Amino acid sequence: MLDSCKFKSTCSLPFTYSKRINTIGTSNADLPLVDPGMYQLDITLRRGQNLAARDRGGTSDPYVKFKIGGKEVFRSKIIHKNLNPVWEEKACIFVDQTREPLYIKVFDYDFGLQDDFMGSAFLDLTLLELKRPTDVTLTLKDPHHPDHDLGTILLSVILTPKEGEQRDLFQTQSLRLSDLHRKSHLWRGIVSITLIEGRDLKAMDSNGLSDPYVKFRLGHQKYKSKIMPKTLNPQWREQFDFHLYEEQGGIIDITAWDKDAGKRDDFIGRCQIDLSALSREQTHKLELQLEEGEGHLVLLVTLTASATVSISDLSVNSLEDQKEREAILKRYSPMRMFHNVKDVGFLQVKVIRAEGLMAADVTGKSDPFCVVELNNDRLLTHTVYKNLNPEWNKVFTFNIKDIHSVLEVTVYDEDRDRSADFLGKVAIPLLTIQNGEQKAYVLKNKQLTGPTKGVIYLEIDVIFNAVKASIRTLIPKEQKYIEEENRLSKQLLLRNFIRMKRCVMVLVNAAYYINSCFDWDSPPRSLAAFVLFLFVVWNFELYMIPLVLLLLLTWNYFLIRSGKDTRQRDTVVEDMLEDEEEEDDKDDKDSEKKGFINKIYAIQEVCVSVQNILDEVASFGERIKNTFNWTVPFLSWLAIAALCVFTVILYFIPLRYIVLVWGINKFTKKLRSPYAIDNNELLDFLSRVPSDVQVVQYQELKQDPSHSPCKRKKNNLG
Repeated sequence: MLDSCKFKSTCSLPFTYSKRINTIGTSNADLPLVDPGMYQLDITLRRGQNLAARDRGGTSDPYVKFKIGGKEVFRSKIIHKNLNPVWEEKACIFVDQTREPLYIKVFDYDFGLQDDFMGSAFLDLTLLELKRPTDVTLTLKDPHHPDHDLGTILLSVILTPKEGEQRDLFQTQSLRLSDLHRKSHLWRGIVSITLIEGRDLKAMDSNGLSDPYVKFRLGHQKYKSKIMPKTLNPQWREQFDFHLYEEQGGIIDITAWDKDAGKRDDFIGRCQIDLSALSREQTHKLELQLEEGEGHLVLLVTLTASATVSISDLSVNSLEDQKEREAILKRYSPMRMFHNVKDVGFLQVKVIRAEGLMAADVTGKSDPFCVVELNNDRLLTHTVYKNLNPEWNKVFTFNIKDIHSVLEVTVYDEDRDRSADFLGKVAIPLLTIQNGEQKAYVLKNKQLTGPTKGVIYLEIDVIFNAVKASIRTLIPKEQKYIEEENRLSKQLLLRNFIRMKRCVMVLVNAAYYINSCFDWDSPPRSLAAFVLFLFVVWNFELYMIPLVLLLLLTWNYFLIRSGKDTRQRDTVVEDMLEDEEEEDDKDDKDSEKKGFINKIYAIQEVCVSVQNILDEVASFGERIKNTFNWTVPFLSWLAIAALCVFTVILYFIPLRYIVLVWGINKFTKKLRSPYAIDNNELLDFLSRVPSDVQVVQYQELKQDPSHSPCKRKKNNLG
């Protein structure tokens, strides 16, 4: 593999440089082998020539990434609207070994959700002469389109060996560099953005209107708003958060687009927010003029200090320090139930080790690292190289904003110059966690429907305020804005159709049952139904509606407590999810092929919409069922408390007064709070109840006995 790298690197250089390297190669081969961690690579990124145009205006906004060993070690500034950019940027990189080539990738910066690839090349460090400045010209190539001319990148490089005291200094610097890399995942603050509305946007459709949506970008963080159909003055009322990694804040890029079915979306305009100009702990109302277009966007922006988030070694963690533990318990005690309602709780995750992972490399090993996610908060462990039984021994802490969130722990294999390979994943609802217990979780596939190879050992602690958690349940759920967009899937469409059909059949069967009572198919049953009908209608009061729901919840609770659980494992959904996983694997393999479905994009988009609507309808019915089935006891108890309150209110207060208060609140809401986000408390509550698909995904798989700790010790002894 190394020889092929040399050949490709040499071919990508100009003739003069290739000749020079070939003459040097023999002299380098005679040098004695040196210890790892012995080189300093000084690079000057000069310029690019005749780069590929990726924007509609025939230009690009290029920037360059340097990677070694699969890790990004440098990123250049962006040169806007230029195919012959001049950077003249310097980078000093410490190299463990020269066997790892330097990979150079060029991208076109896009305000959209993904930057465009402009080509790549790599430089074989073993062909460089030590301590000698070398000018390099690299020809950019696209592996999928090797015949395309993508231009060249010009560099100046010096490779210097480190010896003696310099070696110790280098190792110290490398350690500090590693610490900096690890800490770069930690954010220094949070910027909360509320997209209120657009005013007088540009008409992009033939009917004189637009279907606008907005994209936001801060560094690598991206958010896309919902689409508002047929309007030039859209009202979004959406709220989301970005993490602040830089002390000075950074720049938020904002673009407005018009959604078009079957063709590329139309660009409406762009604007920016300079966060360094905004004061902290204060809400700013901004009216931003769209450049290169027409209209304004109205936003609310608030910068706050960082939430409780940290990464530390296993020997140092917050809950084992008695003073810190007491402070955390005090912060979430019942006495502080109305202090900072958004701060619901504290989560500590110990990522200890994994065992029996899948071998992702040709050597029969993997280079695993772990990603820990809670909603949009994302932290990483270090990589353990060439190991199927890695030990990380890291402690992560998060701030809980919604107790109904799901902790996702994913194991990846770090790959050189490619995206990381998936090794396994677990999803753990916070309410199912047993504090302080070290557990072995069987890793699942991407769809969380079945096991994959390996287990991961975690110890998790959750501390939260139940009152704050209940209040937050009635507030819109935070959307995970890094999720992939839904794509058309035959299995997924069929699954959603069957799920919705099952929900509809419940209503149909109930209608048949009632109709059979009218037809006197069973005289005793019809007689009992007739007597019950007369009794209920004669004595009916409005408070009886929540009372009946309350009795149903209570009845199911005692059935479950007595061991007569009528809930059945949904094997139908499990089977369909497994089929969907197989189809996804096939889609991944064929992703580079252009099928017929890509040529009928408009039809595909309609099918995806139908697929999503079926999913929403089916999920709504399943969530109602799972509320009464006590799938999440916390939510069922919350429903009981709410139904008790509604029953008492309806019993003691006349209906006209209740309707009067409701109407006054609705009519004056916008007057009292002009920028409040509209929400429906009942739908927000149901959004926290898992659907049948999510119940299957969150089920904990049984561990293979071969992965027990005792077995592990025996294996280690062997």
